[in-house]
Amino acid sequence: MIDTHCHLFLSEYDPDRQQIIEKCINAGIEKMINPNVDDTTLNNLKELTTKFPKHIYAAYGLHPCSVKSDYRIKLELIRSFAAETSMVAVGEIGIDLYWDTNFLNEQKKALEIQFQWAIEKNLPVIVHTRNGFDVAYEIVQTFSGLTGVFHAFTGNREQAIKLIEKGFYLGIGGIITFKNSGLDRVVSELPLDYILLETDSPYLAPAPYRGKRNEPIYLRQIAEKIAMIKNIGIEEVEAITTENAKRLFKL
Repeated sequence: MIDTHCHLFLSEYDPDRQQIIEKCINAGIEKMINPNVDDTTLNNLKELTTKFPKHIYAAYGLHPCSVKSDYRIKLELIRSFAAETSMVAVGEIGIDLYWDTNFLNEQKKALEIQFQWAIEKNLPVIVHTRNGFDVAYEIVQTFSGLTGVFHAFTGNREQAIKLIEKGFYLGIGGIITFKNSGLDRVVSELPLDYILLETDSPYLAPAPYRGKRNEPIYLRQIAEKIAMIKNIGIEEVEAITTENAKRLFKL
């Protein structure tokens, strides 16, 4: 399987990073895509991909929560850094209005710049939309030739269909195992051909690990939940979502 969204370069894994990654590989989570956060995480991410070149893949971008008044400086730092290393996507980018709405205009501009960057580099995007789906989707509509995944998707069926019609995938993670999330009902009506598995480690651990540090190895709990919802075998979920990831990220 492929974890299409985790952050193994963060400090939460400093005590046991090597063991965690080896455990995942041995359990069949052979590829893990790690989206960048901001200019402070670039070196740690690159170091990880260098150490595990067959298993850890990087996406570079500026997370919307790191978009402030100096966003153009940060974007240029990230763009220059990424030009000298390999990457499979532009991310994690997007709109986040959960904690702070003061920099909405800056987030929108940063997203437009990074969408254009992805098109120029012929790369998919990894889009974060916490409390900001409508804003991000409105910007998506202004671009042609853009593809990617809406990470940690928690929207409704209508929003999902809009994305699928634009050629986007939906990143489904641990939230689907949460009681009363409603995501299970939405996913039950969607084709597997547009679903990617992700953990967002170290965040959003699935049940029964909710509240603990998340790890890519818990991807299996997410796959099992989707298999149960759709009344199919977990092997089918694993096979189709893995092919989806390989296709989108050219793995």
